[in-house]
Amino acid sequence: MTQPPRQTSRLAALSLDAADPDALARFWSAVLGWQELERDETGVSIGGDGLSMDLLLTHDPKTVKNRLHLDLRAEGSTTEQELLRLLELGAVRTDVGQGPDVSWVVLADPEGNEFCLLSRSIEQAS
Repeated sequence: MTQPPRQTSRLAALSLDAADPDALARFWSAVLGWQELERDETGVSIGGDGLSMDLLLTHDPKTVKNRLHLDLRAEGSTTEQELLRLLELGAVRTDVGQGPDVSWVVLADPEGNEFCLLSRSIEQAS
């Protein structure tokens, strides 16, 4: 019997192009409760919970829906409370073609990158 291959890769970081890496780092740090790890002329790295996100300077505008997006769950609060917090931090509701009956909320960060807030909190999902 053939053994399945060993895991050979592990997610190290998410990279996100940004017109203003500092502003986007502040937004995502506040959303995720992460802290700045490092910075240089190419961008800012933030991290927490064993993950990191690199916000990299670009001069190219965002023009289409992201092909990869983040799904978030509220932790220690209700989904409704978390939605209000995200909106206060600068997220906006956005339409990517989702129907009216979906159980999640589609949002965009200050540079228009889509992400979702799922309907069940971490506590409800576990």
